[in-house]
Amino acid sequence: MISLHKLVAIKGKAAKRRGRGYGSGKGGHTVGRGTKGQLSRGKVGLLFEGTKSKKSLIKRLPLWRGKSHRSRFRKVTVTLEWLEKNADPKQVVDFRFLRQKGKIGRALSKYKVKVVKKGSLKKSLRIALPVSRGAAEAIKKAKGKIIADSIKA
Repeated sequence: MISLHKLVAIKGKAAKRRGRGYGSGKGGHTVGRGTKGQLSRGKVGLLFEGTKSKKSLIKRLPLWRGKSHRSRFRKVTVTLEWLEKNADPKQVVDFRFLRQKGKIGRALSKYKVKVVKKGSLKKSLRIALPVSRGAAEAIKKAKGKIIADSIKA
């Protein structure tokens, strides 16, 4: 037979389940939310700022058209002018070289790099990067070499 003094004591009390009708013990029709108003009716939007006179945060931000600002890659252009100043003759110009010179950051896979024709080139360089047509002609004219799999017009 079970005695009352031998029962295990239960500590604490279960939380009231709000919004479950009259049987919940917390009213039925307003269920603890008060009577009227925005908070009694549902959730408040994340970007709601509570006034009509002031522009909301989203409206205050500038409108960026197009998709370029959402690109996963950072586009870096390497000019012939820059290569003339920074690269040594017969040196291989690749991602590691650009990293050493500080042109790109550590995460090499986040960059889209292309060599473009701006300025002139007199040094003979070996280039292992995507190259524009004009830059390819200028590199070949300076007796440089473009590694075959890197050419993209």
